[in-house]
Amino acid sequence: MQIDGYVQALREDLARIAAVGDESTGRAAELLAVALESALSRRLLEALGEAALELSSQLDDARVEVRFAGADPELVFVREEGEEPASSPDEALSARITLRLPDALKQRVEESASREGVSVNTWIVQALGRTSGGGQRRPSGRRLTGYGRS
Repeated sequence: MQIDGYVQALREDLARIAAVGDESTGRAAELLAVALESALSRRLLEALGEAALELSSQLDDARVEVRFAGADPELVFVREEGEEPASSPDEALSARITLRLPDALKQRVEESASREGVSVNTWIVQALGRTSGGGQRRPSGRRLTGYGRS
């Protein structure tokens, strides 16, 4: 989806409306259109994001994401796969551990968990399960993602 085409159409609509006035009205409309261009683009992206969230809330085993291919957003339908438990059903998550991490590693763990739509604790349990041979990678949870991806 090319947002630029919609912004250009709005600029043309404004120019047609301003054409009923004199030359100074046309010039003012042109300057106004240029000034509003980035705001219009941002508002269109916000509308796409809200539409994706609204559609996702109506889906049981899927979600809609807004992703970027270069500067152009696209709406993507993503089907959720069944969740796998982090441990066997009879094994409660009751063990605790204190872990000291370098700040940079902690930040990367938080970013990875956020990207996958899970808590830091869940992400660490899944990562440890994968590396110890006790589990497989699980798809991310329900979350609108994709902004800023290029």
